[in-house]
Amino acid sequence: MIDYIFLTGIIGSLVLVLGAAWPENMTSSPTKSIKNWLFAIGALLMLSYATFGYMTGGAIFYIFLQAFIVIASVLMMLKIDDRIDTAVVSIFGIGFIIWSLMLFEGYSTIIFIIGLSGIGLGYAFDMGTLRRGVALTFGSALIALFSYIGANWIFFWLNVFFALFSGYYMLKTLIKSSKPARLGERNSK
Repeated sequence: MIDYIFLTGIIGSLVLVLGAAWPENMTSSPTKSIKNWLFAIGALLMLSYATFGYMTGGAIFYIFLQAFIVIASVLMMLKIDDRIDTAVVSIFGIGFIIWSLMLFEGYSTIIFIIGLSGIGLGYAFDMGTLRRGVALTFGSALIALFSYIGANWIFFWLNVFFALFSGYYMLKTLIKSSKPARLGERNSK
């Protein structure tokens, strides 16, 4: 029989991976984007999973990750200017680094916090931008590394697939932005 904690983690992971795999279509508002809604719903499910895991002896850092991502989801949905997003996410990230060093759970925690900050920035940055793809890809890769070190396999596989899909869209955005505009087309930059 599958327990509710594992089931919550699997469902949350699938929603987030589906969000990472979903094409990034430009919409008039972030709240009209299926990809953004999948990210937000997945983050809430994974916050539940992390909380359940912590209550049964798991690491508290996954609760921080998911709470941070929920905050970034709110910033994403409200379409806050990227400069403000960067400041908010950076302040939280620096605070987490300082706090984790005070707890001294090990230097691998710094990998986690940097990855956390990257994912948070990726959520909060504007849709369809290269910076969003880079932040999501490298943030997820670092969280996967931290999860591998901590042997948390749901977070490991979630972030491996999230990094792969985010990396795909990052490369797609990079290729699209590096192509010169054809005669008669305007460059939308």
